Parts: sequence; structure tokens; C-alpha cells
Amino acid sequence: MGKTITLTDQQLDELGRELDALKQRVVADLGTEDRDYIYNIVKAQRALEVSGRASLFLSVLPPFWLLGTAALSLSKILDNMEIGHNVMHGQYDWMRDPALNSKMFEWDTACPSDQWRHSHNYMHHTYTNILDKDRDIGYGILRMDESQKWNPYYFFNPVWAFLLMTFFQYGVALHDLEAENLLSGKRSWSDNEKLRKGIVRKIGRQTLKDYVLFPALTGPQFVSTVTANATANLVRNLWSFSIIFCGHFPSGTATFTQEETENESRGAWYVRQMMGSANITGGKLFHILSGNLSHQIEHHLFPDIPARRYPQIAPEVKAVCEKYGLPYNSGRFSKQIGSTWAKIFRLAVPFGTRGGSDAPTAATVGPELVPVAA
Repeated sequence: MGKTITLTDQQLDELGRELDALKQRVVADLGTEDRDYIYNIVKAQRALEVSGRASLFLSVLPPFWLLGTAALSLSKILDNMEIGHNVMHGQYDWMRDPALNSKMFEWDTACPSDQWRHSHNYMHHTYTNILDKDRDIGYGILRMDESQKWNPYYFFNPVWAFLLMTFFQYGVALHDLEAENLLSGKRSWSDNEKLRKGIVRKIGRQTLKDYVLFPALTGPQFVSTVTANATANLVRNLWSFSIIFCGHFPSGTATFTQEETENESRGAWYVRQMMGSANITGGKLFHILSGNLSHQIEHHLFPDIPARRYPQIAPEVKAVCEKYGLPYNSGRFSKQIGSTWAKIFRLAVPFGTRGGSDAPTAATVGPELVPVAA
């Protein structure tokens, strides 16, 4: 079992003030460098897409197919991770550029942006890692926590995870439908009519673009262009799934009950974000391609400040964790993805799970539970 962490109400308040002050300093410093950064990322994404699609006109030659597919893969990764995800968090609303406005941006993936803002920005970031509130815990189809009651369906946990990874953009698109609640009768199909229409429209547009229109433009290279687009989507899906799961589910991340998080203070909310997240170490390019979600701890603390700032503030966040005796979960990609898949396999069976948990356990302050429980 993980160690027990005890924080007093006064310590939680002090921690909250420190992190609030850190955010205020960053927000006050936003300016030209942040503006130039996101514009340069957008330019790079567009250049990669144009060069990739241009290369596919010659995709009958294997080198051009590989070049075009690689460029499109990187373009889709940048569009989804460093641009779309971060823009829709409102990280660049202060620029007052309609093209980078969180409410107006639409990204190159199957999930409608308005549904993403609800399921991710609101549900996930408000109720991070709270069981039966945060539906990102298992995405409605996986057992990712020992507190989720086992049933024979979970024996195929690794299979469901592999399928979700492969078709991740569609899994995210269907997330807001709450399929598990439909099957259990907690939600009716009529409740989902508006959501279904939005999903069908968006998937239809994406399918038309990637598998009809752009391939048709390449004429005799239609089939090779279809395979290139499908491969680029697959690469983006595998990458997005891996980065996101590494930030939420590796060994040492904590989950919480609704009782533990009831009436939590600002400081306790910060603690929950740090305890339920994990970082991935790497170089500058790795961080850019991950949308800086390699700094998932900092992202959960401050989802609405430009992600390029996360590497800068990470040392200060780590120092706060050390000051208050909180773990700062960070490791190589191989370590984090390895422990994530180990958990997926381990939780596929009903036995031998609780004793293997190394996440921090609940601490008490007076009669109340501090929301740092495993």
C-alpha cells in the first residue's frame, strides 16, 4: 500500500494560496512569446498537412507515400494535442483571435468540439479521478481502478483497451453518449438525440474528408491516399491514447470517493489534481507533440493557461509537492506506459488487486477525509 498523507486545514489553505499566486504570476506574464509560439505551431501544422497531401499525389512511389503519411500523422497530432486540446481549454482566449477561440474552434477528429468541452473540460477537469463522477476513469468500458466492481466483462480489459487505443477518436466521440448508462437503463436513447446528431454529422464530415474528397483529388492515387489517411489517423489515435493514459493511470495515481471530496476547499481541489495525475519526462519536441500533456500534473492544476508554460512552472509545482509531503509522479514514457498497461492487465481479474496498490491512502484532518485517497 502507498503511504498515508496528512494535511491540516491550514496547510491546505496555504498550499492553495501558493498555487493561486503561481497561476496569477503566469497569467500576468502572458504576451508576445506565447502569441508567437501558438502561431508558429499553427503554421507548422498547416505546413505539414499541405506537404503531406502534396506528397500523396506521387504516392505510387513508396518514399512519397511514407513522407506524406508521416507528415499527415504529425499534422493530426499537432492539431489535436498542442492546438485543439489546448485552445478549447481557453488557453488562448486572451488573444481575442476568433481562430483560436475556445468556443469556436473545431478540430480534425471525430468528436464534436462542443461535446468535448462538456465531457472533458467540465466533467473530467471538475471531477478529476472521482469515482462515479469522472467518466474518464475507464471511459465507460475499462476497469482502471480497484474500486470498480469486477464482472466477467472485465476479463477482456486488455482487448477493450487495445480497441479503444486503435479507434480512439471514435471512442472519444461516443464518450458523451454514456453507453454504459444506456445499457443499464439510467439514460434513454431520447436523451441522446441531440448528441447523436452532432456525432453523426462530425464523423460524416471526417469520413468524407479523409476517405473520399482528399483521395479523389489525387486521382489515380485514390487507394494509396486512403491508406495514408487511415494510417495517419491510426498513428494519431495510438499517440493520443498513450499520452492521455500515461497522464492519468500509471502506478501511483490516486482515485477518490464522492464522500472524500464533498465540500473540498480550493487547496484540497489542488491536492486532488496533483495526486490523480502523472508526468512524462522527455525532450522539447516530445513535450510539443504531447501538447505538453506530458506535464499532466501542471495541466490539471491550471488547465486554462498556455501549455507551453508547464515546463517552466514544473519545478515550482514539484517544490510545493515536496514542501507538503505530496508525491510528484513523473517518469520516462516507457515506465509510465508500462505501468499503465500492467494495471489494465492486472485489473482484468478479480483477485490480487488491493494489496498491489501503491497509490497514497486517505488521510484524516479532524473528522473529515482529505481528498487524497487511493
